[in-house]
Amino acid sequence: MQRTILFGVVGFLAVMLLVWATAFARPYELHGSEITSNVPAPAINLKSADGSEFQMNALEGKVVLLFFGFTSCMDVCPTTLADFNRVKADLGEKADQMAFVFITVDPQRDTPEASQAYAAGFDPQFIGLSGSEAELEPVWQGYGVYRKITESDGTAGYQVDHSSRVYLVDTTNRLRVTYPYGTPVEDLTADIRFLLKEK
Repeated sequence: MQRTILFGVVGFLAVMLLVWATAFARPYELHGSEITSNVPAPAINLKSADGSEFQMNALEGKVVLLFFGFTSCMDVCPTTLADFNRVKADLGEKADQMAFVFITVDPQRDTPEASQAYAAGFDPQFIGLSGSEAELEPVWQGYGVYRKITESDGTAGYQVDHSSRVYLVDTTNRLRVTYPYGTPVEDLTADIRFLLKEK
Protein backbone atom coordinates (compact mmCIF):
# COMPACT_ATOMS: atom_id res chain seq x y z
CA MET A 1 0.00 0.00 0.00
CA GLN A 2 2.77 2.42 1.00
CA ARG A 3 4.74 1.52 -2.14
CA THR A 4 1.68 2.31 -4.30
CA ILE A 5 1.28 5.70 -2.62
CA LEU A 6 5.00 6.39 -3.04
CA PHE A 7 4.87 5.55 -6.75
CA GLY A 8 1.78 7.75 -7.08
CA VAL A 9 3.49 10.71 -5.42
CA VAL A 10 6.65 10.27 -7.52
CA GLY A 11 4.57 9.98 -10.69
CA PHE A 12 2.61 13.13 -9.82
CA LEU A 13 5.80 15.08 -9.11
CA ALA A 14 7.33 13.88 -12.39
CA VAL A 15 4.26 15.06 -14.33
CA MET A 16 4.29 18.44 -12.55
CA LEU A 17 8.00 18.83 -13.28
CA LEU A 18 7.36 18.10 -16.96
CA VAL A 19 4.51 20.63 -17.08
CA TRP A 20 6.68 23.25 -15.36
CA ALA A 21 9.62 22.63 -17.70
CA THR A 22 7.37 22.82 -20.78
CA ALA A 23 5.79 26.08 -19.63
CA PHE A 24 9.14 27.75 -19.04
CA ALA A 25 10.72 26.36 -22.19
CA ARG A 26 8.05 28.00 -24.34
CA PRO A 27 9.38 31.15 -26.05
CA TYR A 28 8.01 34.48 -24.88
CA GLU A 29 5.13 35.82 -26.96
CA LEU A 30 4.84 39.56 -27.33
CA HIS A 31 1.41 41.09 -26.75
CA GLY A 32 -0.27 43.17 -29.47
CA SER A 33 0.55 42.77 -33.17
CA GLU A 34 4.14 41.62 -33.61
CA ILE A 35 6.03 42.86 -36.66
CA THR A 36 8.35 40.17 -37.97
CA SER A 37 10.13 42.08 -40.74
CA ASN A 38 13.68 42.88 -39.66
CA VAL A 39 13.74 46.49 -40.86
CA PRO A 40 14.46 49.74 -38.99
CA ALA A 41 11.59 51.77 -37.55
CA PRO A 42 10.43 54.46 -40.00
CA ALA A 43 12.58 57.57 -39.75
CA ILE A 44 11.54 60.50 -37.58
CA ASN A 45 13.40 63.77 -38.10
CA LEU A 46 11.65 66.66 -36.37
CA LYS A 47 12.59 69.83 -34.48
CA SER A 48 12.39 69.56 -30.70
CA ALA A 49 10.99 72.38 -28.56
CA ASP A 50 14.53 73.58 -27.77
CA GLY A 51 15.32 73.86 -31.49
CA SER A 52 17.52 70.78 -31.64
CA GLU A 53 16.98 68.06 -34.23
CA PHE A 54 15.25 64.92 -32.98
CA GLN A 55 16.10 61.73 -34.82
CA MET A 56 14.52 58.41 -33.98
CA ASN A 57 17.70 56.43 -34.64
CA ALA A 58 19.48 58.52 -31.98
CA LEU A 59 17.47 56.54 -29.41
CA GLU A 60 19.09 53.26 -30.48
CA GLY A 61 20.01 51.34 -27.34
CA LYS A 62 16.73 52.26 -25.68
CA VAL A 63 13.26 50.75 -25.98
CA VAL A 64 10.80 53.38 -27.25
CA LEU A 65 7.05 53.69 -26.69
CA LEU A 66 5.59 55.95 -29.37
CA PHE A 67 2.12 57.48 -29.71
CA PHE A 68 0.50 59.92 -32.16
CA GLY A 69 -2.15 62.28 -30.80
CA PHE A 70 -2.88 65.94 -30.15
CA THR A 71 -2.90 68.25 -27.17
CA SER A 72 -6.61 69.18 -27.39
CA CYS A 73 -7.66 65.53 -27.23
CA MET A 74 -10.09 64.86 -24.38
CA ASP A 75 -9.95 61.07 -24.03
CA VAL A 76 -7.64 58.70 -25.93
CA CYS A 77 -4.48 60.83 -25.80
CA PRO A 78 -4.42 61.72 -22.09
CA THR A 79 -5.41 58.17 -21.19
CA THR A 80 -2.58 56.72 -23.29
CA LEU A 81 0.06 59.08 -21.90
CA ALA A 82 -1.19 58.36 -18.37
CA ASP A 83 -0.66 54.67 -19.19
CA PHE A 84 2.88 55.54 -20.34
CA ASN A 85 3.41 57.17 -16.97
CA ARG A 86 2.29 53.99 -15.19
CA VAL A 87 4.58 51.88 -17.40
CA LYS A 88 7.53 54.07 -16.42
CA ALA A 89 6.66 53.77 -12.73
CA ASP A 90 6.30 49.98 -13.00
CA LEU A 91 9.72 49.67 -14.67
CA GLY A 92 11.49 51.39 -11.80
CA GLU A 93 15.21 51.78 -12.47
CA LYS A 94 14.84 50.08 -15.86
CA ALA A 95 12.90 53.14 -17.05
CA ASP A 96 16.29 54.78 -17.63
CA GLN A 97 16.60 52.43 -20.62
CA MET A 98 13.32 53.74 -22.08
CA ALA A 99 12.11 56.70 -24.12
CA PHE A 100 8.49 57.83 -24.36
CA VAL A 101 7.62 59.84 -27.46
CA PHE A 102 4.44 61.77 -28.34
CA ILE A 103 4.01 63.17 -31.88
CA THR A 104 1.16 65.46 -32.82
CA VAL A 105 -1.39 64.88 -35.57
CA ASP A 106 -2.54 68.51 -35.24
CA PRO A 107 0.39 70.72 -36.25
CA GLN A 108 -1.90 73.70 -36.90
CA ARG A 109 -2.45 74.04 -33.16
CA ASP A 110 0.39 72.04 -31.65
CA THR A 111 3.74 73.76 -31.95
CA PRO A 112 6.89 71.89 -30.88
CA GLU A 113 6.77 73.87 -27.62
CA ALA A 114 3.11 72.99 -27.00
CA SER A 115 3.68 69.33 -27.80
CA GLN A 116 6.66 69.14 -25.44
CA ALA A 117 4.77 70.93 -22.67
CA TYR A 118 1.84 68.53 -23.08
CA ALA A 119 4.05 65.42 -22.94
CA ALA A 120 6.06 66.81 -20.02
CA GLY A 121 2.81 67.37 -18.12
CA PHE A 122 2.66 63.58 -17.74
CA ASP A 123 6.37 63.16 -17.06
CA PRO A 124 9.23 65.66 -17.47
CA GLN A 125 11.28 63.11 -19.44
CA PHE A 126 8.57 62.42 -22.02
CA ILE A 127 9.39 63.75 -25.49
CA GLY A 128 6.79 65.81 -27.39
CA LEU A 129 7.28 66.59 -31.08
CA SER A 130 5.65 68.60 -33.83
CA GLY A 131 6.57 70.29 -37.10
CA SER A 132 4.94 71.50 -40.28
CA GLU A 133 2.41 69.28 -42.00
CA ALA A 134 4.97 68.69 -44.76
CA GLU A 135 7.51 67.52 -42.18
CA LEU A 136 5.03 65.33 -40.35
CA GLU A 137 3.33 63.74 -43.36
CA PRO A 138 6.13 61.24 -44.12
CA VAL A 139 6.26 60.29 -40.43
CA TRP A 140 2.50 59.65 -40.31
CA GLN A 141 2.71 57.63 -43.51
CA GLY A 142 5.70 55.66 -42.27
CA TYR A 143 3.79 54.50 -39.21
CA GLY A 144 0.44 54.10 -40.97
CA VAL A 145 -1.20 56.84 -38.92
CA TYR A 146 -4.74 57.80 -39.88
CA ARG A 147 -5.83 61.40 -39.32
CA LYS A 148 -8.79 63.41 -40.55
CA ILE A 149 -9.80 67.00 -39.84
CA THR A 150 -13.50 67.37 -39.12
CA GLU A 151 -15.11 70.80 -38.94
CA SER A 152 -16.96 71.46 -35.71
CA ASP A 153 -19.43 74.01 -34.41
CA GLY A 154 -17.63 74.03 -31.07
CA THR A 155 -15.14 76.59 -29.79
CA ALA A 156 -12.22 74.38 -30.89
CA GLY A 157 -13.05 75.11 -34.53
CA TYR A 158 -12.35 71.58 -35.72
CA GLN A 159 -11.78 68.08 -34.42
CA VAL A 160 -9.03 65.64 -35.33
CA ASP A 161 -9.97 62.02 -35.83
CA HIS A 162 -6.91 59.80 -35.64
CA SER A 163 -5.73 56.25 -35.15
CA SER A 164 -4.82 55.34 -31.60
CA ARG A 165 -2.22 52.58 -31.80
CA VAL A 166 0.87 52.51 -29.62
CA TYR A 167 4.19 51.53 -31.22
CA LEU A 168 7.05 49.70 -29.49
CA VAL A 169 10.55 50.05 -30.95
CA ASP A 170 13.34 47.83 -29.64
CA THR A 171 16.92 48.68 -28.69
CA THR A 172 18.14 48.10 -32.26
CA ASN A 173 15.69 50.74 -33.60
CA ARG A 174 13.42 48.06 -35.03
CA LEU A 175 9.63 48.41 -34.85
CA ARG A 176 8.56 45.26 -33.03
CA VAL A 177 4.95 45.58 -31.87
CA THR A 178 1.87 47.77 -32.23
CA TYR A 179 -0.93 47.80 -29.67
CA PRO A 180 -4.57 48.83 -29.83
CA TYR A 181 -5.90 51.52 -27.53
CA GLY A 182 -6.61 50.19 -24.07
CA THR A 183 -3.90 47.52 -24.00
CA PRO A 184 -3.26 46.76 -20.30
CA VAL A 185 -0.27 48.49 -18.79
CA GLU A 186 0.90 45.11 -17.48
CA ASP A 187 1.17 43.79 -21.06
CA LEU A 188 3.21 46.80 -22.20
CA THR A 189 5.52 46.53 -19.20
CA ALA A 190 6.05 42.78 -19.67
CA ASP A 191 6.99 43.27 -23.34
CA ILE A 192 9.39 46.09 -22.51
CA ARG A 193 11.10 43.98 -19.85
CA PHE A 194 11.49 41.20 -22.41
CA LEU A 195 13.00 43.51 -25.04
CA LEU A 196 15.41 44.97 -22.49
CA LYS A 197 16.66 41.46 -21.74
CA GLU A 198 17.45 41.05 -25.45
CA LYS A 199 20.13 43.79 -25.25
